[in-house]
Amino acid sequence: MSPTSRRLARATTLAACLLLGAATTATAQPKAPEAAAHTPVIFVHGYNADPGVWGSLRDDFKADGYTDDELYSWGYDTSQSVNETLSGRFADYVDEVRAKTGATKVDVVAHSFGSLVTRWYVKYDGGTGTVAHWASLAGPNHGTSTAWACAAWSQACRDMTPGSYVQDGLAEGDETPGGVAYATWWSNCDEVINPDDSVPLDGAANNAAGCLKHNDLLGDDGVSQGVRTFLRG
Repeated sequence: MSPTSRRLARATTLAACLLLGAATTATAQPKAPEAAAHTPVIFVHGYNADPGVWGSLRDDFKADGYTDDELYSWGYDTSQSVNETLSGRFADYVDEVRAKTGATKVDVVAHSFGSLVTRWYVKYDGGTGTVAHWASLAGPNHGTSTAWACAAWSQACRDMTPGSYVQDGLAEGDETPGGVAYATWWSNCDEVINPDDSVPLDGAANNAAGCLKHNDLLGDDGVSQGVRTFLRG
C-alpha cells in the first residue's frame, strides 16, 4: 500500500470512530422525565378531622385517571391559628409537593376550616403563584355562628367566627386574588355553616350542592364530579 493510500485509510478509520463516538454519546443521553398527566392535587381537611375524610373523593380521582403520585392529603393540627401558624406550614407542604412532582403549580381542594387556611396562603403567603385551582367545600368563608360554641378554647374556632381577624383579612379587597381559578360548593341544609351564604365568594364559580349535611359534601357524587370538572378547566 502506498503512503498516500495508508494516509487515506487512517483518515477513513478516524472519521468512522468519531462518528461512532458521536452516535454512542447521543444514545447515552438520559431521557427527559415525562410531564405528569395532571396538576397535583392537595386535599385539606377541616376542623377536628384528618386526611382520612378524603377516601371517597380520592377514589373518584383515581377512577378518573389520577395516580397516587398526583394526589396528596395534608394533615395538620386544627387547633392552631390560620394566619400565625397553619398558612406557613401549608406553604411548606406545597413546596414539598412541587419539589417531589416537578410541578410549578398545584390544585387545592379544601373542606370547611381548611378553606380558611388555604385561602390565607393564596392571598397573603405566595399562593397566587403556586396554586392553579382552589376549590372550597362548605367553607366558612365569611364566618359561621356555630363556631362561637368552641371559641372559648379553640383558636381555630375563633378564626371561624364572623368578624374575626382572619375573616376581616380574607374579606379585605379582592376575595379571589391573582390568576387562580376559584370555586365553592355550598348546601342549604348545612348544619355547621350558618348562614349558608357564608360559603360563596365574589369572583368564584359558586355551586349549590343541594340539601346535604356538612360532611356529606365529601362523598356526594355530584360534588365530586363538579370538583373534577372544575380542576380540568
